[in-house]
Amino acid sequence: MEYLHTMVRVTDLEKSLEFYCDKLGLYEVSRTEHEKGRFTLIFLAAPGDADSANDEKRPCLELTYNWDPETYTGGRNFGHLAYRVDNIYETCQRLMDMGVTINRPPRDGYMAFVRSPDNISIELLQKGDPLEPQEPWASMENTGSW
Repeated sequence: MEYLHTMVRVTDLEKSLEFYCDKLGLYEVSRTEHEKGRFTLIFLAAPGDADSANDEKRPCLELTYNWDPETYTGGRNFGHLAYRVDNIYETCQRLMDMGVTINRPPRDGYMAFVRSPDNISIELLQKGDPLEPQEPWASMENTGSW
């Protein structure tokens, strides 16, 4: 397992970039605009993580800016922790066998979400290319929120 990123939602992109980059010293690794979903993703990294951040986009801080104004309460501005795993199906099965609910099953062979005991959302991402869809994952419904 590899630590990838932590996502936080921001309400003012310019102020956030001023804080994280100009004041804290992080730098922008990448930026993508998602017009259909109406959000911007910006990945930031610490200078000491430059090699892995530039090559593998890890470890990073993901800033998510939703274009439509939203008031974040109850920790909604904190998004999730993300980890890359060698085999997403084996990881999810192992977690299920230990009593963990798979909130968003890896139907696509690539991404799943679970929650910690404190309700922190954790994203699991398949290392490399997505695995071929397979049961029971392909037809498994979401459980709760993720």
